[in-house]
Amino acid sequence: MAADPALVHRLVSDLREWQTWSPWEGLDPEVRRTYSGAPAGVGAHYAWSGNRRAGQGSMEVVGATPDRVVVALAFRRPFRSTSEVTFELVPAGARTEVTWVMTGEQRGLAAVFGRLVSMDRLVGQDFERGLARLKAVAEA
Repeated sequence: MAADPALVHRLVSDLREWQTWSPWEGLDPEVRRTYSGAPAGVGAHYAWSGNRRAGQGSMEVVGATPDRVVVALAFRRPFRSTSEVTFELVPAGARTEVTWVMTGEQRGLAAVFGRLVSMDRLVGQDFERGLARLKAVAEA
């Protein structure tokens, strides 16, 4: 994306900014949000509770360097799971290359579902849509 890495970093490490680009915004217009901890970067925490589509969970920034942001993600509903989400930010001239990766362990019903449907198939399109929205916001 044609944006400074510091700007992209801010959009990712400030969990309040996710409302501007997250592919999951709009799943529940009445979702309840709670922010706590640091305003941005390590220690920033966000929790949400919404309808069936939005579910319930939390995120916390657990690592941040100029070229990387790491977020601990925990879902409570519709199924329990924990994941680590990493954004790699690589300067490329006047552009920033962004890679969004999610790794984690699934248990119970989520593990059974995960054997039937790959995570890339499950969230790959969401990540592509989110990266496109992040690009649009960063370049605006």
